[in-house]
Amino acid sequence: MSRSFDYAQVDVFAPSAFNGNGLALVYAADDLSTAQMQHFAQWMNLSETVFFRTPSSAEADYAIRIFTPSTELPFAGHPTLGAAHAFLEDHPELAGAGMLTQECGAGLVPVRVERDATAEFPRRLAFKAPPLRRSGPLEPDVLQWAISGLGLTSEDVLDHQWLVNGPHHAGLLLRDADLVLGIEPDFQALQGLEVGVIGPYTAASVSQGNWQPHDSVLPRLTGTREELRPLDASDRTRSEERFGSVVLQPPADFEARAFVPGEAIQEDPATGSLNAGFGLWLTEAGHAPQRYTVRQGTQVGRAAILHVEADEQGVWVSGDVTTRISGRVDFD
Repeated sequence: MSRSFDYAQVDVFAPSAFNGNGLALVYAADDLSTAQMQHFAQWMNLSETVFFRTPSSAEADYAIRIFTPSTELPFAGHPTLGAAHAFLEDHPELAGAGMLTQECGAGLVPVRVERDATAEFPRRLAFKAPPLRRSGPLEPDVLQWAISGLGLTSEDVLDHQWLVNGPHHAGLLLRDADLVLGIEPDFQALQGLEVGVIGPYTAASVSQGNWQPHDSVLPRLTGTREELRPLDASDRTRSEERFGSVVLQPPADFEARAFVPGEAIQEDPATGSLNAGFGLWLTEAGHAPQRYTVRQGTQVGRAAILHVEADEQGVWVSGDVTTRISGRVDFD
């Protein structure tokens, strides 16, 4: 006999339609086995799929299990925000409380309502970054493994750190966003390692050699760091002749990418867990301000925006969430 469940698909970290990370959700899934959940997640072929279940803790508002196409995760960021959004759609009376508690494999995770959904704006939610289960610098062989597989050199890496909070991310802080965007990973060489990279958008000076006079440089592709540097009236060596378009401000403070060799989605469009780890590390180390924004998914055709803020309670990662699909799903 077929069993039917309520189903939704939401767009997480999406400032505009279909530009975030898609998440599948199955409601009231207590009767599904682990094998059924894993098989469905593999069939969905999204970064993650969430299954709601009855909480075991009296402190939790709801509980979820999180699956990639190949494995179950104790915690992940965009499933946390997507599940909170879906729960609030079913329980709109709780949105005014301002705070939810999610139960998952990693324990209890606070989720804050920063803006409720309106006709004009999507809902914005924030989760508190869980403690890192593993931190500290990467081992020399792991660092060499990462930079070799990404086509980088040691000079490209300003700092590095383990950022394990569910997924096992090895985090690299690179010189700038342009370097992040230019990476062409060798996924075969990276098999067995999950790597996240982040780099700031900068306006480096001429003396640093990041751009050359007009007559001695080939045209740059749109979207590179040089194109994003503002022009002013005194800057006569750069002109719109060199660029397909010119924008006045960078899209975010940082650009990030997450590489997951071996998964169906080898480059994640928007990764809350990675940016939670980066947020804990970079703000504490002084590599980033207490509040900053991250763009992710650029090279896979997305334009996700993540907001990171450190306060007296911890580090929060927030983003806009919208439901795109709702209906029923049948399990045999």
